[in-house]
Amino acid sequence: MGRRWRAALVFCVCVAAFGPGCSSKKTGAGEDTTGAGAAGVGEEGLGTGGSLERARQGLSPTEGGPLQDVTFPFDSFDLDEAARATLRSNADWLKEHTGSRVEIEGHCDERGTVEYNLALGAKRAGAAKEYLVALGVAADRLSTISYGEELPLCTDHGEDCWQRNRRAHLVVVSE
Repeated sequence: MGRRWRAALVFCVCVAAFGPGCSSKKTGAGEDTTGAGAAGVGEEGLGTGGSLERARQGLSPTEGGPLQDVTFPFDSFDLDEAARATLRSNADWLKEHTGSRVEIEGHCDERGTVEYNLALGAKRAGAAKEYLVALGVAADRLSTISYGEELPLCTDHGEDCWQRNRRAHLVVVSE
């Protein structure tokens, strides 16, 4: 079974099992959930405008925005020193822009199953969120979602490309 078909199957099973709890709509609840959205697994809480919405509009998923992505080693959600430095810079921006809300997207390279990559993407987004909260950013301003391997920056097959896809992407969804 192809990866796209497996992703569709996971989505259909989630919709059948959990109904409205799997909606990709954001409700403003701000609580951590593990429902599946249209292409990812995340927590409900903020408005739209992340990579999925940009892809639907035919736009680059990472163009613009004041916050920088962090990348991860293969099969890991550990933050290295470079990732922590980037998140410190992002936290400084967030502390200056106290009305901003951010969605942290977890992404993976194409290796691994759809299910594994969704879980790993969620862990990557969660690690970035936890570090930002530890730096003093209010948790209720941050939401997470995992897109697994479904919204790659690069589609080549090789380590240089895969490294770019293993990331947490921070998107300002409201200011």
